[in-house]
Amino acid sequence: MGVLMVIFGVFVMVLCMCTAVLRWNEMRYRKKGLPPGTMGWPVFGETTEFLKQGPNFMKNQRASRYGSFFKSHILGCPTVVSMDPELNRYILMNEAKGLVPGYPQSMLDILGKCNIAAVHGSTHKQMRGALLALISPTMIRQQLLPKIDEFMRAFLSNWDNQVINIQDRTKEMAFLSSLKQIASAESSSVAQQFMPEFFKLVLGTLSLPIDLPGTNYRRGFQARQNILKILGQLIEKRRDSEESHKDMLGYLMRNDDNNRHKLSDDEIIDQIITILYSGYETVSTTSMMAVKYLHDHPTVLEELRKEHMGIRERKRADEPIEWNDLKSMRFTRAVIFETSRLATIVNGVLRKTTQDMELNGYVIPKGWRIYVYTREINYDPFLYPDPLAFNPWRWMVKGLESQNYFLIFGGGTRQCPGKELGIAEISTFLHYFVTRYRWEEVGGEKLMKFPRVEAPNGLHIRVSSY
Repeated sequence: MGVLMVIFGVFVMVLCMCTAVLRWNEMRYRKKGLPPGTMGWPVFGETTEFLKQGPNFMKNQRASRYGSFFKSHILGCPTVVSMDPELNRYILMNEAKGLVPGYPQSMLDILGKCNIAAVHGSTHKQMRGALLALISPTMIRQQLLPKIDEFMRAFLSNWDNQVINIQDRTKEMAFLSSLKQIASAESSSVAQQFMPEFFKLVLGTLSLPIDLPGTNYRRGFQARQNILKILGQLIEKRRDSEESHKDMLGYLMRNDDNNRHKLSDDEIIDQIITILYSGYETVSTTSMMAVKYLHDHPTVLEELRKEHMGIRERKRADEPIEWNDLKSMRFTRAVIFETSRLATIVNGVLRKTTQDMELNGYVIPKGWRIYVYTREINYDPFLYPDPLAFNPWRWMVKGLESQNYFLIFGGGTRQCPGKELGIAEISTFLHYFVTRYRWEEVGGEKLMKFPRVEAPNGLHIRVSSY
């Protein structure tokens, strides 16, 4: 009996201490003018609930209690969450007015201080200019699309009569395709060493910045150091050889007068990591989910296959996809947009205040993050009738892609610069996949939609020749 009383006493004491800590942390952020909300535990905040509950954390527990604008503490930062479409658009369009990128510290540490998502002002303009020069329509047409076509043609060969994990394959596809565009000649030799380090880097970017052995943050940061060595050695070898290379790295390293956006080696390396990272997430996940949705919607698959078989009928068997073919893939583009919308590949973006500023009638302190949460816009029935239906035909309506709330690829000065390149990669992947193969799902694995869209146990399909 005495032992039980002691255990009960300890339990009550721990409970009281926890309550006191939570109350103390709430009082720290109870400044006049702040939005309503809760802050959770010191340091950790409400990160665990945010990552585990995802949309339910936003929609049910928070928005129903505090409206569409509330405070929290997630991913190591005091944060205001905005779910208001009009306000989100204002935030994205007004970076110069006291708002800059506000990505989590783990992402900044692992992607590098020179990555385009971390810099702002004139530095952002310089980095963005260098990036846009690499992925302009002219570059896609003349340099990148031929590389993409050559890669996809080889990558998608010999898949018939196999059970494959399409999640793993699309991850490999997105990484290797980007690597070929960045360093064509060396991509095969460095891929085996580079790819596992890159996958660890990706996992580390969405974690608490706790530098302890065994954490995703520590593994991600160590992976970055290994990638710096790989890319540094690659740059040194190219400089020593003085051979000309017509790929992204070759253009970034040019010293002639035609290169208006000269970058240091550190900036070049962070630019490469940014290109790999941003393309990998969107291209791999959108491709996987397109395969999933096409399997589940035979009429959409039939229409898509019709478009691509029409292109193939105009070509010899070994003739590559060209710019005009890509431009003719109107239904493919609609499938990609609808997949991105329904799966919500990107849930939102982060901004940081550079000064105390007023938003929505509240005062947001300097240094706070603002999470522009765009997920719910994708399911707004006023914008997208029958929003839970997979209906690519909705995107065939002229003007939908340019409407004010089309934030699938970001908005304002931070709209994804690689949008058209990503669409070219996914379109080419789908072209060779649907014209060569038919497939059926094996196992019916569970899908997670937050914080990343993924199948924890893989997404397996049985592939056969078409």
